[in-house]
Amino acid sequence: MAALSGVRCLTRALVAARSPGAWRSLSTSSVVHAASPNQAEDLRVEGAFPVTMLPGDGVGPELMHAVKEVFKAAAVPVEFQEHHLSEVQNMASEEKLEQVLSSMKENKVAIIGKIHTPMEYKGELASYDMRLRRKLDLFANVVHVKSLPGYKTRHNNLDLVIIREQTEGEYSSLEHESARGVIECLKIVTRTKSQRIAKFAFDYATKKGRSKVTAVHKANIMKLGDGLFLQCCEEVAELYPKIKFETMIIDNCCMQLVQNPYQFDVLVMPNLYGNIIDNLAAGLVGGAGVVPGESYSAEYAVFETGARHPFAQAVGRNIANPTAMLLSASNMLRHLNLEHHSSMIADAVKKVIKVGKVRTSDMGGYATCHDFTEAVIAALPH
Repeated sequence: MAALSGVRCLTRALVAARSPGAWRSLSTSSVVHAASPNQAEDLRVEGAFPVTMLPGDGVGPELMHAVKEVFKAAAVPVEFQEHHLSEVQNMASEEKLEQVLSSMKENKVAIIGKIHTPMEYKGELASYDMRLRRKLDLFANVVHVKSLPGYKTRHNNLDLVIIREQTEGEYSSLEHESARGVIECLKIVTRTKSQRIAKFAFDYATKKGRSKVTAVHKANIMKLGDGLFLQCCEEVAELYPKIKFETMIIDNCCMQLVQNPYQFDVLVMPNLYGNIIDNLAAGLVGGAGVVPGESYSAEYAVFETGARHPFAQAVGRNIANPTAMLLSASNMLRHLNLEHHSSMIADAVKKVIKVGKVRTSDMGGYATCHDFTEAVIAALPH
């Protein structure tokens, strides 16, 4: 949780500062020295929070456009610094990766779309998306799965949080052919990172007033790897006597989520399990289009959709659901201590869904992405 408190403390200090120079230290030179028609425009640019935007692949650019349109209508004091990184659009290189990293390291906060990873092996096992997360040490992925008022699904009134370690485990990119026709794929589990994600989960539960943490594992089969993860969770749990602690095997967890998801509060798990559970849980409340997500390191915060799908088949068809990205953007504003703007946008999104007149096809409606965005803008208080 150091990432949350560190950035928020910095934000409070900047909000309190009267001098425009306080903002200048956070802005890139291109933003600060941009020519403006008048002094008021200069103050607007210098008084905005700089945020790195990475649209990604698939419908990512369309979703980011929706975010920019809503932010503009709500007069949100955020200045997006847009970069493009894509392995499928020939917009990926070491130079571009370094540009993105430089921007994110300077701004500390980013909003990103899904950077699609091709299945073809071209000499590099680690995708640009994975390398980006590792270089920023974005170890904790948080997905808050919550039912949307007015939108009925098989299970209603759900409210659970999935916390996933995303810098090691099965996604360590360590594979090799040990003999002809024999591939070894290494799963890395370390005490340091297992303890870190466990502490993050219990700190999150404490801060958010949650009562239970469930560690999800497969230690009955992977006795050493998952056994170490489970042991670390048990050790950390002893430091939080007020938080109930349970453990559950991953396959049983999948079944329990479908049958009785209400038993869960906060779930913490290794990388691959978290990826699967994120998507399963998103399906319980409406799918990939409605669940926001975020990733944290000790210094940086990245906001994204909870279930990462490029939805490539929808590109250019104006049918993508911007709900998840708009809610994620709202969470980003809350992280920046822009509570008023955060609540205003989240309330507008939820109002449109609750009324039910404007819904995209994945929610059983006929509205376009543009229609939904315009409805959210219309629902903003004026």
